Amino acid sequence: MIGKIDLVIFDLDGTLVDAYGAIAGSFNFAMRRLGFPRQDNAVIRRAVGWGDRNLLRPFVGEKNAVKALRLYRRHHAIALKKKTRFLPGAKRLLITLNKNGYQLAVASNRPTRFSNIILNHLKIRQYFDYVLCGDKLKKPKPNADILLKILKKLSVKKGRAVYVGDMTVDILTGKRAGVKTIAILGGSSSKKEIGALKPYRVIKNISQVWDIVR
Repeated sequence: MIGKIDLVIFDLDGTLVDAYGAIAGSFNFAMRRLGFPRQDNAVIRRAVGWGDRNLLRPFVGEKNAVKALRLYRRHHAIALKKKTRFLPGAKRLLITLNKNGYQLAVASNRPTRFSNIILNHLKIRQYFDYVLCGDKLKKPKPNADILLKILKKLSVKKGRAVYVGDMTVDILTGKRAGVKTIAILGGSSSKKEIGALKPYRVIKNISQVWDIVR
């Protein structure tokens, strides 16, 4: 039984928004410019969630990683505004939680600059009390620091918060921080992978978060 919740923390990609089209476009732009083979969207989708440096490095090698990241980010700043959309029910959930007095936060391994592009483009930055991204931490997800810092910043105890994400990295982060994690299916991790880590709840649609926390 979940107790009273004051704070809902969200992952961004695959949880609130679908930016996979922008990610794939920017990824293959960098591959093409550096002479590497194009990758299928499914391959790229499986590689996201660990930060853009870790997304690119396995495909281009350490020698080309810096150049690839520069190309990717240059393209991505534009692509995000063209190919990012809400996942079903996400905006309505944010509005509902906000109206009912919940504090909201974002915990993402996506760099701050690009997270803010998404939040501002979709006009939802105002709903969040705090946004913390992997580039502001020495150790991003799955390290617990990202959630612990949000809890400290907003003066909320672990038992009064939930974390919502779509990947195994999110579940691991929640467990290490001692925060109940709600896993949403349909993102980068499979149902089997998510189930194996035994999150607090597994849901199919983001709107179910409201039924859990209210």
